[in-house]
This record gives sequence, structure tokens and C-alpha cells, in this order.
Amino acid sequence: MTPTEMSETNREEKPTLTDFLRARTKFIIDPIVTFFARYRLSPDAVTVAGLLVHFLFAWLVANGQMRIAAVAIFFLGPLDALDGALARKLGRSKGGFGAFLDSTLDRLAEIVLFGGFILYFVNQDNLVMLALSYIAISGSLMVSYARARAEALGFSCKVGLMSRVERYGIITIFLIFNQPEIVVIILAIFTYITVAQRMYHVWKQASEQNSSI
Repeated sequence: MTPTEMSETNREEKPTLTDFLRARTKFIIDPIVTFFARYRLSPDAVTVAGLLVHFLFAWLVANGQMRIAAVAIFFLGPLDALDGALARKLGRSKGGFGAFLDSTLDRLAEIVLFGGFILYFVNQDNLVMLALSYIAISGSLMVSYARARAEALGFSCKVGLMSRVERYGIITIFLIFNQPEIVVIILAIFTYITVAQRMYHVWKQASEQNSSI
């Protein structure tokens, strides 16, 4: 197998939870996207709206309204799935500035959301959970960075326990039970495990490429 063929093989990826949910919620997303497309709503505007609702999530968490925050995340969080679908509906390319904006604001949205956890634990005077919140958000950002950097180098990297969908699932589930501490502990641990998984996955692909030369 040539390095080019190996590179093509590396890009063949198994369906992720995100892919699964996108397929299963198509009947919900399509009518909304069709409505937005009818009025030529910009996908970039939807992306920005997705960021702005995170200030609401963060405010609710910071003020201890965990269950309301969970409900808000459940219903408003999926805005993230609409911008790409809307761009495709309008016939816009998947790449370009829209993709860059989406990826950048997704990271900023997580920072905003974890700002709510940080403020909550500051108000609780809980230095341990404050430190774990820092570890959790830095791990979340590293998970996303690892994939972005790997794909920029031509490797596949959609692997690991805690992709963005899983992270938001954990946040929503445990906030319903009013357990922000468990949210932070799980993410602080498993985001870095995910980074390690992605590093190993890319290392294995790079080793296979080198051995085929």
C-alpha cells in the first residue's frame, strides 16, 4: 500500500455518536432548516446565536439554577447542528469562513459555559472544584485541538470517549440531578483520556504510513 493509499484509508472513519444523532434527528432538523432557508437566514447568524445562548447557560449555572440550565442546554444546545445543515440547504460549501467561524465559536461557547461553573464554585468558595473546572475546560479544548491539528495533517481523529456531543450529554444529564461537581470531575478526567486516545490514534496512523514507505 502506497502512502497515498494509506492516507485515504486513514480518512475512512467509523460513524460517531454525532453522526448517529444527526441521522436520527433529521426529521426534526430538516423542517427547521427548511424554514430558515426559506427566509435566507445566514448560517453564520445561527452559529453566532449558538454562542450567545451559552451566556444564558453560564448565567444559569453560575446562579445555581442547574436543572433549568440542563433544560435550556437540551433544547437550545442543538443550534450547533443547524448551521451546517442550513449551509448545505442553501448550497454553500462546507469549508470556508463559515466552517472556521463555527469551529472557533464552538470553542468559545465551551469557555463561556465553563465560566458559569467557575463562577459558581467561586461563590461556593470551593477551590478544589475551581481547579477541576480549569482542568475540565482545558481538557475539552485540547480534545478539539487534537482533532483539528490531526486533520490539518491529513489524519483521521474522530475517536475517543469525550467528543463534544458526549461532553454536552454529560453536562445535561448531571445538571438535571443538580450535580455540577460530578460534571466537572468526569470531564476533568475523561477529556484528558480522550486526548491520549487521539494522540495514540494519530501515532498509529503515522507509524503505518512510515512503515509503508
